[in-house]
Amino acid sequence: GDAADFGDLTAPNHEMAAASSPTRAVFAGGSAPGSSPTITNKIDLVTIATLGDATDFGDLLATRKNMGGVASQTRMCIGGGVNPALEQSIEYLTIATTGNTQTFGDLTGSEGRWGCGGTSNSARGVFGGGYDPSPATISLNTMDYITIASTGDAKDFGDIGTSSGAN
Repeated sequence: GDAADFGDLTAPNHEMAAASSPTRAVFAGGSAPGSSPTITNKIDLVTIATLGDATDFGDLLATRKNMGGVASQTRMCIGGGVNPALEQSIEYLTIATTGNTQTFGDLTGSEGRWGCGGTSNSARGVFGGGYDPSPATISLNTMDYITIASTGDAKDFGDIGTSSGAN
């Protein structure tokens, strides 16, 4: 069937990280559309079972866009991105409560990356692909994993068969 209007974010935004628990969906960071986009640190949330507009959840530690998002039933982790410098950090939040993110750890490698995709199950999150724009935009085939329930740096999970940005 066709999609139906669910509601609106607290502000127009794109290039966000998104993930969900069974009851809530969370949208973090991103940038406002337009010729001079403003990067944000806002986090929005919606209750999946009811239609309606998003509400303010809290803030990321820093403004950033083009991150990957992963989640378990209780926690969302946001990794990578750009603000305009590359981000290597991973932040987390508890989905059932509102508030600001906290430090989780770092992605692998010596530099950050943007445009990485995220996927997860109830225990492990995987960040894959993305771009390293230095010295030119280079697609990465990196895959990292984290254990969502604990904090710490990501570990090497292997390589994607073909280098590509996920966003």
